[in-house]
Amino acid sequence: MSVFSSKTRVNSRAVLLVVVSAAALAGAQDDPLHIWVGKLDKANAEKWVNAHLEKEKKDIDELLAVKGPRTIENTLQPYDNAQNELSLAGSESFLMYGVAPQKEVRDAGQALAEKVTQVANELQLNQNVYKALSSLDTKSADPATRHYIERALLEYRLQGVDKDDATRAEIKKRLDHIVETALKFGRNVQENVNHIVAKDKSEIRGLPDDFVSRHPAATDGSVTFTTEETDYSPVITYANNEDLRKKMYLAYMTRAYPQNKEILMDVLRTRSELAKMLGYGTWADFATADQMMGSAANMKMFLNDVDQASRDTAKREYEMLVKFAQEKQPGLTTIPAWSGFYWYEQYRRSVFNFDSQSVRPYFPYERVQQGILDTAARLFHVSFKASNAAVWDPSVSAWDVLDGGKQIGRIYLDMHPRDGKDKWFSSAPVVSGIKGLQLAEGVLICNFSGGKAGDPGLMQYDDVVTFFHEFGHLMHNILGGQQQWSGISGFTTETDFVEAPSQMLEEFFHDPTILRSFAKHYQTNEPLPIDMIEKMNKADAFARAAWVQRQLFYSTYALEVHDRPPDTVNLDELLRTDYTRFYPFQFADGNRFYASFTHLMGYSSNYYTYLLDKVIALDFFSQFDKTNLLEGEAAMRYRRTVLEPGGSKPGTELVRGFLGRPQNLEAFKGWMEEEFRNK
Repeated sequence: MSVFSSKTRVNSRAVLLVVVSAAALAGAQDDPLHIWVGKLDKANAEKWVNAHLEKEKKDIDELLAVKGPRTIENTLQPYDNAQNELSLAGSESFLMYGVAPQKEVRDAGQALAEKVTQVANELQLNQNVYKALSSLDTKSADPATRHYIERALLEYRLQGVDKDDATRAEIKKRLDHIVETALKFGRNVQENVNHIVAKDKSEIRGLPDDFVSRHPAATDGSVTFTTEETDYSPVITYANNEDLRKKMYLAYMTRAYPQNKEILMDVLRTRSELAKMLGYGTWADFATADQMMGSAANMKMFLNDVDQASRDTAKREYEMLVKFAQEKQPGLTTIPAWSGFYWYEQYRRSVFNFDSQSVRPYFPYERVQQGILDTAARLFHVSFKASNAAVWDPSVSAWDVLDGGKQIGRIYLDMHPRDGKDKWFSSAPVVSGIKGLQLAEGVLICNFSGGKAGDPGLMQYDDVVTFFHEFGHLMHNILGGQQQWSGISGFTTETDFVEAPSQMLEEFFHDPTILRSFAKHYQTNEPLPIDMIEKMNKADAFARAAWVQRQLFYSTYALEVHDRPPDTVNLDELLRTDYTRFYPFQFADGNRFYASFTHLMGYSSNYYTYLLDKVIALDFFSQFDKTNLLEGEAAMRYRRTVLEPGGSKPGTELVRGFLGRPQNLEAFKGWMEEEFRNK
């Protein structure tokens, strides 16, 4: 359920994976580090961003004006300062595009994000800057600095810096077009919400009482739902009425259709042209060149290995599910796409005696938030203090992060839906930490229930897992944001490593001691009963291989729209083919999933990241003492070797640093088969 907005250096390869960092500059509007401080309107947003772009230009001019031998101080330092300015301007432009309460500021954020990326693209194609960095003598530099320079030079080469003037101009033209078009794609998903109507109360049977109370009937008895996550998930999971589930499923799967279909094809064509100009056969080859995976061929082998490891178990799970469904609904021959989650829920209720609605009263939003803060504080040996820092909307909360009583960062929690706000769940940097100069800041952008007077915001258990996941990103950003250089601060690792820390933290949700510390009934304050936790964990273990197959569908579709000539890509035929390959459910005619699959703009062909990092995350988690998760020796070792290095080491070194070896599939296989071991 999560989207991650990764921090990398500002370049087109990370379209929408917006980079961030900040510089303590003077002369910006009201606050040089925060665009929303002061009067938040279009004019001041533009003024704020332009001040950073002007500073970036001065930094590059300073770098290019150097006479004599180039050093870390006279070349890398101004380069990193320039990256800082671009990062801060790009990050907060994109933040305003996603969360600003005012439409004019969201519009301005979109335009400014495009402008910043255009400037960044120009820098990435600047041969003089590349030559300056290439001439640095790094023999006496520390390992983190050497890694930073080597990584920067690789990104320059991948951008085509060595091409002639005419070719570089064409490259930049396409880079800028991709950014502009991808932002339109995301905006269409963000602002085009579909609606469905239940004609009367008979159609909403099975839905939670508190959910129904938030959707009062109209005068004619009808009830309207939106495709916001807070409506979609309960309806698709709990509604007894199959027609209602079908209407919701199709409304959700047709968001931003048809407008985003042509936008996506435009992006695919432009990416393909760009890849060929840069010497790669396909975009998938290009997009993996600087990743842990290394190549599209390696990606295909990895996906095949995971498919082989999960397919038989997934088939066994589905056979159990469909047999159960046929017993409950005689005559049923197959389960349609819109009923998969519903029958999983019914199966878990019957076989494991676990009704996921039964735990919702134990997960009121405010207590979950405090519980996650408390869990992270113990696990990572930090503390959180409510901050009075300025925020962009009254519903947003700010928290200072302290380590040994010393502030090391700040986090912002923007956790509930608003009109025009980004509709998904993500973590993003706000300010890049630079040791001794500026504190790391990050944000969660989510759409959980609650946030309104009188609404406890009862969460489904998978919502709580998502919260843990996104908080894992946040802590990686803060603890990794203590570097000398902005360009390797936070989670500036390869983008196919960044999901590992977040998915690792998900596993802590299942621990009874951790859960009972905050999962308390919103009316009685009674902790979640132990027997209910046991049932929940057994139920959760069912259909994990099906989850893997679902991730294989996303990963394969993302790969296959990028690994062939765009004029041979039929989005609808490929969607049906890949869905049928990995899902056991009947495909729904009219499914236009690709029109709202925003990961195609961010991760492009590299959605496999989630599967690779699930393998790594489970291998990481296997090193923890299950009887003492929060305070065993592994916790601090994990912080020191995985999170604190930020982007100062390659992802493979981070893995080896904690495990003492490369990752393998053993823990992953055991995780998928846990349900059958519990029988």
